[in-house]
Amino acid sequence: MSAKDSLTRFSDRVDDYVKYRPGYPSQVIDVLRARCGLTPGSVIADIGSGPGNLARLFLDNGNEVFAVEPNAEMREAGKQLLGNRGGYRSVDGRAEGTRLENASVDFITAGQAFHWFDWPRAKTEFRRILRPAGWVVLLWNERLTDSSPFLRDYEALLVQYGTDYKDVRHERSYENISDFFGGKPDGAVLQNQQVVDFDGLRGRLLSSSYVPGIGNPKREPMLADLKNLFATHQRNGRVTIDYEVRMYFGQIG
Repeated sequence: MSAKDSLTRFSDRVDDYVKYRPGYPSQVIDVLRARCGLTPGSVIADIGSGPGNLARLFLDNGNEVFAVEPNAEMREAGKQLLGNRGGYRSVDGRAEGTRLENASVDFITAGQAFHWFDWPRAKTEFRRILRPAGWVVLLWNERLTDSSPFLRDYEALLVQYGTDYKDVRHERSYENISDFFGGKPDGAVLQNQQVVDFDGLRGRLLSSSYVPGIGNPKREPMLADLKNLFATHQRNGRVTIDYEVRMYFGQIG
């Protein structure tokens, strides 16, 4: 995948991403407070911040957050949603070149983003902007694929219609995490969930960069199959999407 593709592949999906992607549970803050010394005075650089799904947690905790996002449409969505928050700082930058000052942040976070980084270059950049004893925190909302009959069928639909689904599934990047940290990092696993009606399920599907976009001949058959899938599995007009929030954190020196 080219660098340009990784930066623009969400540009036509921002509205669905903002409305239908899951947030992160407040327990993320609890874990970082207990195990990494996070305080409301900690300064955060949220890399690949998108519209602010993770940044919002830290703002609610009282932190100053530099939301570093290379995609113009995502960055604008973040400013629209969070720009009125006093600690929010929108930055046109990327993991490999954040445009932040040397030794300026206490925590670097990346929610749903590390798998897009050129991680050796990002590691050099992170060392530059972190203060002494600073932390790097990598998180993913990992959708479970086998925890219910609905999710098994939903996974089959993605495999059938996804344009490059198997190539960009972020689980493949986990093998780089130990190399990035220079050893096995600390971690935690939390539970998360979305309960959605059909519009929510449709929007969640269309927010993914690996499903057919407008004009792709596979898009309408995919949506028809999604409607049938929902009708089969819905209870009281809702289905449940289960996630595990996978957290990895450590100090890279």
